[in-house]
Formats: sequence, C-alpha cells, structure tokens
Amino acid sequence: MINFNGFLVSNDTNLLTQNRAFLYGDAVFETVKIVNSKILFLEDHYFRLMSSMRIVRMEIPMNFTMEYFEEQIVTLAKANTMEISCRARITVFRNDGGYYLPQNNTVSFLVNVEMLESTAYSINDNEYIVDLYTDFYVAKQLLSSIKTTNKIVNITASIYASENDLDNCLLLNDSKNVIEALQGNIFLLKGNKLITPPVSEGCLNGVMRKQILSLARTIENIEVAEEVISPFDLQKADELFITNVIKGIQPISKYRKKEFTRNLAVIMTQKLNDSLME
Repeated sequence: MINFNGFLVSNDTNLLTQNRAFLYGDAVFETVKIVNSKILFLEDHYFRLMSSMRIVRMEIPMNFTMEYFEEQIVTLAKANTMEISCRARITVFRNDGGYYLPQNNTVSFLVNVEMLESTAYSINDNEYIVDLYTDFYVAKQLLSSIKTTNKIVNITASIYASENDLDNCLLLNDSKNVIEALQGNIFLLKGNKLITPPVSEGCLNGVMRKQILSLARTIENIEVAEEVISPFDLQKADELFITNVIKGIQPISKYRKKEFTRNLAVIMTQKLNDSLME
C-alpha cells in the first residue's frame, strides 16, 4: 500500500512509485518540431539525445537508430492527426530499480505530441521583457549542456518571471555570467558582432543555436563569436534574442531600462524559413 493524496491505495494504482525519472530526475529528453510529417533538424536532435544518454551512462538499445527515433515520433503525430505541425517530446528514462545507484542501465521511453498553430517560423511583434534571475545559478559543467528532467532552476525562475510580469528570465552560471533564457539560448548583437555564450559556460547545447550560428555566418558584415556574456554586456547590446526549435527566434524588446531593435532577428527568421524550403 502507499499513501496517495491522503488515501491508502495499492502500489499498482500509481506507476510512479518506482519510476526513476520521477524519483531522481534520472531521464533525458528531446523536444522536436514536426512539419508535414518531417522532424526538423532530425540528425542534430538524434545525436544530441545519444550523446546525453552516454553522458549519464544509460544503455542505448541496439534498435534505437535514427530511423527508429524518427518512426516512433512521426507515427504518433500521424495517429493524433498532428503531422502538419506539432511539437513532440521523447523522454528516455532508466528503468525501475535501485536508489541513487540503478539496478541496471536499461531504458524505456515515452513520446507525447502537442499541436502547433503554424508551420513556418515567425517573429512575435509583442513587447517581450526580460530580467536576470539571481536566486539560483546554473553549474558551469557538461551536465548543464544536456536536457535532463532536473529543471528546478528553470521552474523556480519561471515562477519568478510570472510574479514579476516578465516574459522571460536570463539565467546565470556560477561565475555570474549570462548563459541562456528559461527555454532557449541567448544571442547578443553589438554593432556587427553576434555573440552567444560557449557551451563550456553551462548553456544548453541547443539545436536551434547551431542553426543560427551557421546561418549568421552567411550574412555579409556580421561577425559571429562564442564568447562570455556578462550582465553588463546586456546594457551595451543593440539587439537580444532567444532561440529554440519550437519558436525559432524570439526578439527581446526590453531589459530593465534598455530597449532593443529586432532587425537581425527578422533577417535571421527569413533565412531560417528559406533554409527549410531547400
């Protein structure tokens, strides 16, 4: 028997009593965008998931090929008639057993999908205000660069943003440098130089981050760099934007008293959509 919400019930009525993702955050995940039955940036998502599983020492099933990964996700999207445009999340977790030390390293996975309104990426013209989140910091380590189900810093920062009428917060690492937003990587434009923090600072090794770095290098007169961003640098920026695979590019309109343009974000969004048509 277990106590669930004040009632004594059989262990069998709650599947989470031994689930390691629930008990210990022993899981990694990928969130992908599907357009017309195609997973965008499929290879990047697959190889990042494989890398994440290796980093946390999960056993990768022999049948878990890129084709299998794609099939499981797209088949579910079609079964839910969401294949035109949706987001899908695949969560891979170590199987039941053990405490901190797992009884084995075999895994199971869960896929869920959610409808999206449009297929193309677009710029949100609404005001978008951010500030720093300073209650807790992200460790400058390899584990911070992968997507695990241990996201308590992002959760508490999201609550802080909501309580303070912010659209997002920027997270700091333990050196108090800016590394990312709550659900995406951060880019800063100053003059003709576009900067994003290196993964070694503790930011997510974002799939859209990779696309933006590549596309930005094709723009004449734009210098691209992976460099440390301090909070002071935000005040000197001409433009700030956030990137992830679901929304694409989200321009930041205001940080404290500083307001920003969105010219490069518009150009980059067009380039991103054009690249997906090729």
